[in-house]
Amino acid sequence: MTPPPADLIAAFLTHLQKERDVSPNTVKAYRRDLGEFCDFLGEYYGAAEWEWGKVDRLAMRGFLARLTKRGLAKRSMARALSAVRTYYAFLHRNDLVESNPAKSVGSPKLDRHLPGHLDRRQMETLFAAAATRAGEGKYTDVRDLAILELFYSAGLRLSELRGINRADLDLLAGLVKVRGKGRKERIVPVGDHAQRALRNYERVRDLLCKQMGLAADRTAFFLSQRGTRMSAKTVQNSVTRWLGEVDEGAGLSTHSLRHTFATHLLDAGADLRAVQELLGHASISTTQIYTHTSVERLRQVYKNAHPRA
Repeated sequence: MTPPPADLIAAFLTHLQKERDVSPNTVKAYRRDLGEFCDFLGEYYGAAEWEWGKVDRLAMRGFLARLTKRGLAKRSMARALSAVRTYYAFLHRNDLVESNPAKSVGSPKLDRHLPGHLDRRQMETLFAAAATRAGEGKYTDVRDLAILELFYSAGLRLSELRGINRADLDLLAGLVKVRGKGRKERIVPVGDHAQRALRNYERVRDLLCKQMGLAADRTAFFLSQRGTRMSAKTVQNSVTRWLGEVDEGAGLSTHSLRHTFATHLLDAGADLRAVQELLGHASISTTQIYTHTSVERLRQVYKNAHPRA
């Protein structure tokens, strides 16, 4: 007898966590997507009981139509379809279904948007303002400068920076160990400016830990004023506030610093494969969007400067 859908989904999610070491965010998204898929199938077949093995291509098309009707972004729809495909692959390996109906439905074609980033003048303005504030010695200002410098110096994702432990930083060698998507680790260089900011932050961090005593998290590197690992929201709010002073209303975020890191490297002639390694991209095609950014900017320069453009 086939186990109930909820039990199979729970087994699949455990498999992702324990055996495939998938990130918690992906597991959470897949749980939500599969829950919605189950709700849809119950409505589609009009019965309390249905079987995974009898779901067909028409049902899959109906599920995508429902997501479209809800106004879901194409990227979210593609992720939901990926969740169903991966789940069916799990069922097939365990001889619970004969085929994967999600394979017969194509993923929505994703729109490619050029990422927002800052130019060199804006970066200089940003760091000058943050350094001036940090010079006053306030804990949060010293910490924010270190965060800004590390984001730009190493091209990190928000989750990667937040997850850095004190043992991951080697400021003598100028390196940081990063845990990226899928828990994949990589070693990224840290520039001189970032090293100085991080050393200054270490000093105020040590003072905070001394004041907080046993309540302080001595493993995490970036700490809140309460001595705990900074939340993603706190990091995002701090960075967004600083970016707003440079370009208010542009909608820049922590990821904008990662985009800026990649764009400035490629503008200076860095090899695309090297930038791919630094960013931790699994596919070179993901990194290539930054070459589009550079070409678009060159086109604009040409249009503004050439007499017959």
